[in-house]
Amino acid sequence: MTSREGPDRKAPEPARPPQEPRVVILTGVSGSGKSTALRALEDAGFYCVDNLPIVFLEKLLELSAHTAGEVTRIALVVDAREGRFLDEAPRVIDEVRRTGTRVEVVFFDAADDALLRRYSETRRRHPLAGDSGSVSEGIAAERKALEGLKASASEVIDSSSLNVHELKRLVHARFVGTEVEQMGVTLVSFGFRYGLPSHADVVLDVRFLPNPYFVPELRPHPGTDARVKEYVLGQQDAKAFLARMVDLCTFLLPRYRIEGKSYLTIAVGCTGGRHRSVAIADALAHELQTAGTPVRLWHRDLEKE
Repeated sequence: MTSREGPDRKAPEPARPPQEPRVVILTGVSGSGKSTALRALEDAGFYCVDNLPIVFLEKLLELSAHTAGEVTRIALVVDAREGRFLDEAPRVIDEVRRTGTRVEVVFFDAADDALLRRYSETRRRHPLAGDSGSVSEGIAAERKALEGLKASASEVIDSSSLNVHELKRLVHARFVGTEVEQMGVTLVSFGFRYGLPSHADVVLDVRFLPNPYFVPELRPHPGTDARVKEYVLGQQDAKAFLARMVDLCTFLLPRYRIEGKSYLTIAVGCTGGRHRSVAIADALAHELQTAGTPVRLWHRDLEKE
């Protein structure tokens, strides 16, 4: 009997074993930095849940097993807001660990004077302050309620002397390690005539370049047209500007990422947003992508008259 498969047909590759889930539970006193830590982990690709009742942890892991490997790193905040479920936390964590799931419990703490200062700055009410509204009493009550979770913690982080950026870097180093993450970069061309993009982090003005609008044969064509591109990018000033912008981005992007910024929007503007800004944004996007930085390109005003 001859085989129906051709001689060059490859055998199917064996299915990869599913990646073991990793769970990071962030807990601790209010004002110690749990929310900042959760945002840092979310930026690093963790699936994050704030204030999930701990009794649902096993169900969450069960659901994650049906995501075809898309959800393997989970971070959740468990704190005094759990109410009556809080006493169940150590038991649930032990049960999940016994299944072989990697569970890390990180307790965030801070000195009372640091917590009082932070509450004073934000003017927030402490969740356990009670009828008196005293932050000091709320802190004491919360410490008492979280004793069991603190005893279960794999690590205690004292954030008393850390600012937001330092705490983000600490969390990143602790849980992401040497993984290199790409910053999400968006390049948007626009026309000053229609207003600045409200979400722009960096704005570049290219109205100093000769305007193709005043060249009759180029006026009807957008900046994506090869003839318009050649006209704009053929200018010595355009070449010098582009080289300087590439150098600037090379300098800025890693430093923004170190400071915990995950997304950066660079806006390039000209008068109408159809010619010069489009050509320059296209060219800058190409240079950044060639250097290994993924870029999303959007020509906001290209279709406007």
